[in-house]
Amino acid sequence: MDLVWLLPLLALGTISAVLIFAIVSKARVEERRTDPQAPKSTLAADAPSSRR
Repeated sequence: MDLVWLLPLLALGTISAVLIFAIVSKARVEERRTDPQAPKSTLAADAPSSRR
């Protein structure tokens, strides 16, 4: 296998890995967003503030 086939194969592998990572991350975010028991971020406008 020479460089002519290796480079596109590596590029497609990298793109596929990034795409799979993005899909899994989005699914986890959507799952957490719909979970009412998930703690709110301290940066959220409606989160309880520990600073007083």
